[in-house]
Amino acid sequence: MNLQLQNKVIIVTGGSKGIGHSITHVLADEGAIPFIVSRDEKSVSETVQEIQKKGGKCSYAIAELTDPEQGNTAVEKVISTYGTVHGLVNNAGVNDGVGLENGDTKSFIHSLKKNLVHYYVMAQACLPFLKENKGSIVNIGSKVSLTGQGGTSAYAAACGGRNALTREWALELLPHSIRVNAVIVAESYTPLYKKWINTFPNTIEKLKQIESKIPLEKRMTTPEEIADSVAFLLSEKSSHTTGQLLFVDGGYVHLDRALNQ
Repeated sequence: MNLQLQNKVIIVTGGSKGIGHSITHVLADEGAIPFIVSRDEKSVSETVQEIQKKGGKCSYAIAELTDPEQGNTAVEKVISTYGTVHGLVNNAGVNDGVGLENGDTKSFIHSLKKNLVHYYVMAQACLPFLKENKGSIVNIGSKVSLTGQGGTSAYAAACGGRNALTREWALELLPHSIRVNAVIVAESYTPLYKKWINTFPNTIEKLKQIESKIPLEKRMTTPEEIADSVAFLLSEKSSHTTGQLLFVDGGYVHLDRALNQ
């Protein structure tokens, strides 16, 4: 599908691993110029090389996004390289397991910096250029913001904040025709998910148990399926869609509690 993203400069935070890696590839396949912002230089370099081998364009900045100054510097590099920004995908983050019983205030605050604050930092830094281009923002969120998970208060709070910012920004930026949406992820088998599933004694049994609760086809959502939805929301094919939380989850959040299986 031609989403008319050719030569659109789109920042993808955490764009070299997991879902972000797939988003970067899908955007490049659509002719866009993904610009990865990440702290992992090895995976970034590998991703850029993968895209260039396919004949695509991709650039990057190495940044620790818990430091707002590094986020701002990354956007400055985008502007010095390409002169503008057409879209932003806030994707970087990690479910770090800071709970109520097992956590502490310092860890909670640090988790918010890892999982929420940089969404604001990046959006604000990109805003002048998004205004020029009537651009688009897509925030990646998690089912945890609606369903809870247990033992992960900080991540749940951050993901709830992402949902709230999506709606707030969509409203605030209406005069500039900037669309803001979120893609909400439930169960998707990424490297981080694999790391989490391996904490259980019987990983195969646990995985099958989780998949059995996913209404559509009893399988995980692939990172590519999520990336396709992100690309659509960034494109003019979704030109009258804003303020939406799009659940790309096989019906997990809204249907599984209605099924007796």
